[in-house]
Amino acid sequence: MLTCKQASQLLSQSLDRRLTRCERFRLRFHLLLCKLCKRFGQQIVGLRNAIRQQVKLTEQNEEIKLSKDAVKRITQAINLIHH
Repeated sequence: MLTCKQASQLLSQSLDRRLTRCERFRLRFHLLLCKLCKRFGQQIVGLRNAIRQQVKLTEQNEEIKLSKDAVKRITQAINLIHH
């Protein structure tokens, strides 16, 4: 059986990748028994959805725009992280 720490890690990872069949089974079993981890999973999904909604609102707001220089600096910083 998964520990709560392992379950929370899988819940977080599931936002970025598809879990394996074994991981999904083990996580579901843990969530059936652990209300705290189930609540944590609901909270991180809620946070992700709220962030997505805020991004959409921000993208639609013409008053909130980054300068080309800021976009360039951010892009360079991201590229440094990935290399």
